[in-house]
Formats: sequence, structure tokens, C-alpha cells
Amino acid sequence: MTQINVYLIFDGNCAEAMNFYQDCLGGELILNKVEGSPLEAECAAGMEDKIMHAHLASNSIIIMASDRLMPGDFIRGNGYSLALQCSSEEEINTFFTKLSAGGTIGHPLKEQFWGAIFGMFTDKFGVEWMLNFDKAST
Repeated sequence: MTQINVYLIFDGNCAEAMNFYQDCLGGELILNKVEGSPLEAECAAGMEDKIMHAHLASNSIIIMASDRLMPGDFIRGNGYSLALQCSSEEEINTFFTKLSAGGTIGHPLKEQFWGAIFGMFTDKFGVEWMLNFDKAST
């Protein structure tokens, strides 16, 4: 099932924020650090303890998040993306092509180490998007 969720970006306090949300909303929280991930070699020194990806699921509530790992300053207001979970490879390719038209592609669609096809872009209106298709879901 295709689904859209919020993806929050934090300035180094992702774990604290996500633990707070779990305390408030309940559910299962998974925190993945940069350290030990395939992304570790690509990140600047001192980023090892930062959160690469967090996932909180409580009933129908899903909140995903990370610390800001991309170059550039954290500015309150740029700390979100829309995360579109796609239901097929055809769908992710179609949505990525259409939604990114006129925008700026940050990460082209490609297969990732977690078994999904993933890409990121900022659309022509300045909204950041993350598209993901979990290949194991088919």
C-alpha cells in the first residue's frame, strides 16, 4: 500500500526527540546510528553517534527521523521531508520523475543497502521528498 509519512530532521538531538515521542505516543522505536553503517565512511568525523535513521511505529502512527547528515546548516523550518513509501518499482519511478520535475535531485533513485530503491529531491516548490520502495514487500 502506498503511504506518505513525515520524516523529521534534527540538529543532533534526534534520539532525544524520538524517545520523547515514544514516551508520549507509545509504540516501537528503532534507532540506527551512523557508526557501523555503510554511510559511516561518507560522513564527516564526529558524526558516528548521530542517528542515521529512526523509525517509531505506534498503531497507525509512523514517524521517521534522522540527525542532519547532509552538508549545509540546520535551519529551523528545513527539518522535515515527506517520505513516500511506494508499492512498486514502477510507481516509485513514475512518482520520482513527475514530482522532481523542475526541482533539484539530491540523491537519484538507486538500490540501497537496506534492500530498497530510494531517492531524494527538493521539488520546484521547495518541499523535500524521500521516496522509498522496499523490494522485499513484493
